[in-house]
Amino acid sequence: MQKDYAVKIDDYIGKMPSLPVSISKVLEVCDNMNVSPADLNHVISLDPVLVGRVLKLLNSAYYGLNHRVTNLVRAIIMLGINTVKNLALSSAILGTLPVNKNPKGISIEGYWRHSLCVGVTAKLLAKKRGIESKFHEEYFTAGLLHDIGKIAINAVLPDEYLLTISSADNDRISLFLKEEKDLGFNHCTVGQRIASAWRLGGPIADVIIHHHGTEYSGSHRDIIQTVELANYIASVNEIGFAGNRNPEKPAAEIWDYMGINENVFADIETSIIEEIDKAKVFLKI
Repeated sequence: MQKDYAVKIDDYIGKMPSLPVSISKVLEVCDNMNVSPADLNHVISLDPVLVGRVLKLLNSAYYGLNHRVTNLVRAIIMLGINTVKNLALSSAILGTLPVNKNPKGISIEGYWRHSLCVGVTAKLLAKKRGIESKFHEEYFTAGLLHDIGKIAINAVLPDEYLLTISSADNDRISLFLKEEKDLGFNHCTVGQRIASAWRLGGPIADVIIHHHGTEYSGSHRDIIQTVELANYIASVNEIGFAGNRNPEKPAAEIWDYMGINENVFADIETSIIEEIDKAKVFLKI
Protein backbone atom coordinates (compact mmCIF):
# COMPACT_ATOMS: atom_id res chain seq x y z
CA MET A 1 0.00 0.00 0.00
CA GLN A 2 2.76 2.45 0.91
CA LYS A 3 4.43 1.77 -2.45
CA ASP A 4 1.19 2.81 -4.16
CA TYR A 5 1.18 6.01 -2.11
CA ALA A 6 4.66 6.90 -3.34
CA VAL A 7 3.71 6.21 -6.96
CA LYS A 8 0.65 8.46 -6.64
CA ILE A 9 2.75 11.25 -5.13
CA ASP A 10 5.36 10.98 -7.89
CA ASP A 11 2.63 11.02 -10.53
CA TYR A 12 1.10 14.14 -8.99
CA ILE A 13 4.45 15.93 -8.86
CA GLY A 14 5.17 14.92 -12.44
CA LYS A 15 1.97 16.62 -13.55
CA MET A 16 2.53 19.83 -11.58
CA PRO A 17 3.12 22.91 -13.75
CA SER A 18 6.76 23.82 -14.22
CA LEU A 19 8.10 27.07 -12.84
CA PRO A 20 8.26 29.85 -15.44
CA VAL A 21 11.40 29.76 -17.59
CA SER A 22 12.10 33.29 -16.38
CA ILE A 23 12.70 31.99 -12.85
CA SER A 24 15.40 29.61 -14.05
CA LYS A 25 17.04 32.56 -15.76
CA VAL A 26 16.73 34.70 -12.62
CA LEU A 27 18.40 32.01 -10.50
CA GLU A 28 21.07 31.47 -13.14
CA VAL A 29 22.00 35.13 -13.48
CA CYS A 30 22.03 35.61 -9.69
CA ASP A 31 24.53 32.77 -9.33
CA ASN A 32 27.05 35.06 -11.01
CA MET A 33 28.93 37.01 -8.35
CA ASN A 34 29.29 39.93 -10.78
CA VAL A 35 25.57 40.25 -11.53
CA SER A 36 24.35 43.84 -11.76
CA PRO A 37 20.89 45.33 -11.15
CA ALA A 38 20.60 45.80 -14.91
CA ASP A 39 21.28 42.08 -15.49
CA LEU A 40 18.54 41.02 -13.07
CA ASN A 41 16.14 43.61 -14.45
CA HIS A 42 16.72 42.26 -17.96
CA VAL A 43 15.72 38.67 -17.16
CA ILE A 44 12.74 39.62 -14.96
CA SER A 45 11.50 42.08 -17.59
CA LEU A 46 11.20 39.24 -20.09
CA ASP A 47 8.20 38.00 -18.07
CA PRO A 48 5.51 40.71 -17.70
CA VAL A 49 3.53 38.58 -15.21
CA LEU A 50 6.59 38.23 -12.99
CA VAL A 51 7.28 41.97 -13.23
CA GLY A 52 3.72 42.67 -12.09
CA ARG A 53 3.99 40.31 -9.14
CA VAL A 54 7.32 41.69 -7.97
CA LEU A 55 6.16 45.32 -8.22
CA LYS A 56 2.93 44.48 -6.39
CA LEU A 57 4.94 43.00 -3.52
CA LEU A 58 7.40 45.89 -3.49
CA ASN A 59 4.57 48.42 -3.23
CA SER A 60 2.66 46.53 -0.54
CA ALA A 61 2.58 47.19 3.20
CA TYR A 62 5.00 44.28 3.55
CA TYR A 63 7.83 46.61 2.55
CA GLY A 64 6.28 49.91 3.57
CA LEU A 65 8.30 51.96 1.10
CA ASN A 66 7.73 55.71 1.27
CA HIS A 67 7.23 56.11 -2.47
CA ARG A 68 5.52 53.91 -5.02
CA VAL A 69 8.09 52.01 -7.10
CA THR A 70 7.42 51.60 -10.81
CA ASN A 71 10.99 51.15 -12.00
CA LEU A 72 12.34 47.66 -11.41
CA VAL A 73 16.01 48.70 -11.67
CA ARG A 74 15.46 51.29 -8.97
CA ALA A 75 13.79 48.67 -6.79
CA ILE A 76 16.73 46.29 -7.24
CA ILE A 77 19.17 49.05 -6.31
CA MET A 78 17.09 50.00 -3.25
CA LEU A 79 16.49 46.50 -1.89
CA GLY A 80 19.35 44.50 -3.34
CA ILE A 81 19.69 41.72 -5.87
CA ASN A 82 19.23 38.89 -3.37
CA THR A 83 16.02 40.37 -1.99
CA VAL A 84 14.43 40.85 -5.40
CA LYS A 85 15.58 37.40 -6.50
CA ASN A 86 13.78 35.81 -3.55
CA LEU A 87 10.69 37.92 -4.13
CA ALA A 88 10.59 36.70 -7.71
CA LEU A 89 11.14 33.08 -6.64
CA SER A 90 8.52 33.03 -3.90
CA SER A 91 5.92 34.80 -6.02
CA ALA A 92 6.48 32.40 -8.93
CA ILE A 93 6.23 29.31 -6.71
CA LEU A 94 3.07 30.51 -4.99
CA GLY A 95 1.61 31.29 -8.39
CA THR A 96 2.46 27.79 -9.64
CA LEU A 97 1.43 25.60 -6.68
CA PRO A 98 -1.86 23.79 -7.39
CA VAL A 99 -4.85 24.83 -5.29
CA ASN A 100 -6.67 22.00 -3.53
CA LYS A 101 -10.21 23.35 -3.23
CA ASN A 102 -11.56 20.51 -1.10
CA PRO A 103 -8.84 19.55 1.39
CA LYS A 104 -9.55 17.03 4.12
CA GLY A 105 -6.23 16.62 5.88
CA ILE A 106 -5.12 20.21 6.45
CA SER A 107 -7.06 23.44 6.11
CA ILE A 108 -5.33 25.47 3.40
CA GLU A 109 -6.04 28.68 5.31
CA GLY A 110 -4.42 27.25 8.45
CA TYR A 111 -1.52 25.85 6.42
CA TRP A 112 -0.66 29.19 4.85
CA ARG A 113 -0.99 31.12 8.11
CA HIS A 114 1.49 28.66 9.64
CA SER A 115 3.80 29.06 6.65
CA LEU A 116 3.63 32.85 6.79
CA CYS A 117 4.35 32.70 10.51
CA VAL A 118 7.43 30.54 9.97
CA GLY A 119 8.62 32.87 7.22
CA VAL A 120 8.24 36.12 9.15
CA THR A 121 9.59 34.54 12.36
CA ALA A 122 12.68 33.26 10.54
CA LYS A 123 13.21 36.74 9.09
CA LEU A 124 12.76 38.41 12.49
CA LEU A 125 15.19 35.96 14.10
CA ALA A 126 17.71 36.70 11.33
CA LYS A 127 17.37 40.43 12.05
CA LYS A 128 17.64 39.87 15.80
CA ARG A 129 20.84 37.86 15.33
CA GLY A 130 22.49 40.45 13.10
CA ILE A 131 22.34 38.54 9.81
CA GLU A 132 23.10 40.84 6.87
CA SER A 133 19.93 42.54 5.62
CA LYS A 134 20.50 41.33 2.05
CA PHE A 135 19.79 37.78 3.26
CA HIS A 136 16.63 38.51 5.27
CA GLU A 137 14.26 37.78 2.40
CA GLU A 138 15.94 34.44 1.85
CA TYR A 139 15.08 33.48 5.44
CA PHE A 140 11.48 34.55 4.85
CA THR A 141 11.19 32.64 1.57
CA ALA A 142 12.70 29.50 3.07
CA GLY A 143 10.27 29.64 5.97
CA LEU A 144 7.32 30.35 3.70
CA LEU A 145 8.06 27.33 1.50
CA HIS A 146 9.42 24.86 4.07
CA ASP A 147 6.29 22.67 4.11
CA ILE A 148 5.43 22.52 0.40
CA GLY A 149 5.66 18.73 0.52
CA LYS A 150 2.45 18.71 2.58
CA ILE A 151 0.53 20.27 -0.30
CA ALA A 152 1.17 17.23 -2.49
CA ILE A 153 0.36 14.73 0.28
CA ASN A 154 -2.81 16.63 1.18
CA ALA A 155 -3.96 16.67 -2.43
CA VAL A 156 -3.16 13.04 -3.30
CA LEU A 157 -3.97 11.27 -0.03
CA PRO A 158 -6.57 13.44 1.75
CA ASP A 159 -8.27 10.63 3.71
CA GLU A 160 -5.04 8.89 4.62
CA TYR A 161 -3.39 12.16 5.61
CA LEU A 162 -6.32 13.14 7.83
CA LEU A 163 -5.97 9.79 9.62
CA THR A 164 -2.21 10.28 9.97
CA ILE A 165 -2.67 13.77 11.42
CA SER A 166 -5.32 12.54 13.85
CA SER A 167 -3.30 9.54 15.00
CA ALA A 168 -0.17 11.71 15.45
CA ASP A 169 -2.24 13.96 17.69
CA ASN A 170 -3.66 11.02 19.65
CA ASP A 171 -0.24 9.36 20.02
CA ARG A 172 1.36 12.72 20.90
CA ILE A 173 4.18 12.37 18.42
CA SER A 174 5.27 14.70 15.66
CA LEU A 175 3.52 14.54 12.31
CA PHE A 176 6.94 14.23 10.65
CA LEU A 177 7.56 10.89 12.40
CA LYS A 178 4.00 9.67 11.96
CA GLU A 179 4.09 10.34 8.21
CA GLU A 180 7.10 8.08 7.86
CA LYS A 181 5.42 5.33 9.87
CA ASP A 182 2.01 5.46 8.21
CA LEU A 183 2.80 6.55 4.67
CA GLY A 184 6.37 5.35 4.15
CA PHE A 185 7.67 8.88 3.48
CA ASN A 186 7.43 12.34 5.03
CA HIS A 187 6.68 15.83 3.79
CA CYS A 188 10.40 16.66 3.61
CA THR A 189 11.13 13.83 1.17
CA VAL A 190 8.10 14.84 -0.87
CA GLY A 191 9.29 18.45 -0.75
CA GLN A 192 12.66 17.26 -2.00
CA ARG A 193 10.97 15.69 -5.03
CA ILE A 194 9.13 18.93 -5.77
CA ALA A 195 12.34 20.95 -5.40
CA SER A 196 14.09 18.54 -7.76
CA ALA A 197 11.26 18.74 -10.31
CA TRP A 198 11.50 22.52 -10.20
CA ARG A 199 15.31 22.48 -10.17
CA LEU A 200 15.46 24.41 -6.94
CA GLY A 201 18.76 24.32 -5.10
CA GLY A 202 20.70 26.27 -2.52
CA PRO A 203 19.34 27.23 0.90
CA ILE A 204 15.66 27.10 -0.07
CA ALA A 205 15.87 23.45 -1.15
CA ASP A 206 18.04 22.53 1.84
CA VAL A 207 15.50 24.04 4.23
CA ILE A 208 12.63 22.16 2.57
CA ILE A 209 14.55 18.90 3.00
CA HIS A 210 16.22 19.34 6.40
CA HIS A 211 14.03 21.62 8.56
CA HIS A 212 13.18 18.76 10.92
CA GLY A 213 16.73 18.38 12.15
CA THR A 214 17.77 15.58 9.80
CA GLU A 215 21.48 15.01 9.25
CA TYR A 216 23.05 17.80 7.23
CA SER A 217 26.64 18.60 6.25
CA GLY A 218 26.22 21.44 3.77
CA SER A 219 26.85 25.18 4.01
CA HIS A 220 23.33 26.39 4.82
CA ARG A 221 23.05 25.22 8.41
CA ASP A 222 22.26 28.69 9.77
CA ILE A 223 19.15 29.22 7.69
CA ILE A 224 18.01 25.61 8.21
CA GLN A 225 18.27 25.88 11.97
CA THR A 226 16.63 29.31 11.99
CA VAL A 227 13.63 27.91 10.11
CA GLU A 228 13.62 24.88 12.41
CA LEU A 229 13.28 27.20 15.41
CA ALA A 230 10.71 29.37 13.63
CA ASN A 231 8.69 26.26 12.76
CA TYR A 232 8.77 25.14 16.38
CA ILE A 233 7.73 28.59 17.63
CA ALA A 234 4.80 28.73 15.16
CA SER A 235 3.62 25.22 16.07
CA VAL A 236 3.93 25.54 19.85
CA ASN A 237 2.10 28.86 19.84
CA GLU A 238 -0.52 27.52 17.41
CA ILE A 239 -0.25 30.32 14.88
CA GLY A 240 -1.92 28.68 11.92
CA PHE A 241 -2.00 24.91 11.66
CA ALA A 242 -0.06 22.63 9.33
CA GLY A 243 -1.03 19.33 10.99
CA ASN A 244 1.59 19.11 13.73
CA ARG A 245 0.39 19.55 17.31
CA ASN A 246 3.42 17.82 18.81
CA PRO A 247 6.50 19.44 17.27
CA GLU A 248 9.95 18.09 18.08
CA LYS A 249 11.79 20.46 20.37
CA PRO A 250 15.01 21.67 18.69
CA ALA A 251 18.19 20.43 20.34
CA ALA A 252 19.73 22.59 23.06
CA GLU A 253 22.83 23.22 20.96
CA ILE A 254 20.69 24.90 18.28
CA TRP A 255 19.30 27.42 20.79
CA ASP A 256 22.84 27.98 22.05
CA TYR A 257 24.21 28.46 18.55
CA MET A 258 21.47 30.96 17.77
CA GLY A 259 22.12 32.82 21.00
CA ILE A 260 18.43 32.86 21.90
CA ASN A 261 16.13 30.99 24.28
CA GLU A 262 12.52 29.86 24.26
CA ASN A 263 11.39 33.17 25.72
CA VAL A 264 12.18 34.86 22.41
CA PHE A 265 8.54 34.54 21.32
CA ALA A 266 7.42 36.97 24.02
CA ASP A 267 9.87 39.53 22.62
CA ILE A 268 8.73 39.28 19.02
CA GLU A 269 5.10 38.12 19.25
CA THR A 270 3.62 41.50 18.36
CA SER A 271 5.99 41.88 15.41
CA ILE A 272 5.16 38.37 14.19
CA ILE A 273 1.41 39.05 14.08
CA GLU A 274 1.92 42.43 12.39
CA GLU A 275 4.28 40.95 9.79
CA ILE A 276 1.94 38.04 9.04
CA ASP A 277 -0.85 40.48 8.22
CA LYS A 278 1.47 42.39 5.87
CA ALA A 279 2.85 39.21 4.28
CA LYS A 280 -0.64 37.97 3.32
CA VAL A 281 -0.08 39.87 0.08
CA PHE A 282 2.08 36.92 -1.03
CA LEU A 283 -1.06 34.77 -1.12
CA LYS A 284 -2.89 37.24 -3.36
CA ILE A 285 -0.48 37.42 -6.25
